Amino acid sequence: MEIRSATQQDLSAIVALIAKDKLGQLREDFRDPLPKKYYDAYENIFGDPNQELMVMETKSGQIIGTLQLSFIQYLTYQGGIRAQIEAVRVHEDYRGQGIGQQLFQWAIQRAKEKKAHLVQLTTDKKRPEALKFYENLGFTASHEGMKLHFK
Repeated sequence: MEIRSATQQDLSAIVALIAKDKLGQLREDFRDPLPKKYYDAYENIFGDPNQELMVMETKSGQIIGTLQLSFIQYLTYQGGIRAQIEAVRVHEDYRGQGIGQQLFQWAIQRAKEKKAHLVQLTTDKKRPEALKFYENLGFTASHEGMKLHFK
């Protein structure tokens, strides 16, 4: 299995993984052909050197996992860089096989290479299994997160 940068040809498989999730089913628009807004988002991500959209694929070329890693420059922590992990998904047929752990190990190593002083993530409270997974990886719930959604 290989972790690599996503290409535009991977978009359908990535969005399928995101949309298959119980919360993703409520907010994504996965169909064939894939709506243009996903291609526009990919172009924005691809064009930003602080964004890395990654996939894990099998030797046969099947996309079985994905995550997005963002590097955020701050003035706090003496001008430190934070790495933000988002949109982690593993194909349902491959869960429980260490794929998610491999994706996180890759992301943590990449964050260290980019001189980030910490890796952070958020998880929806409706995903208690994800929270347990992240805790097992060493993440701690040190802050309360808040969001303001726009309609």
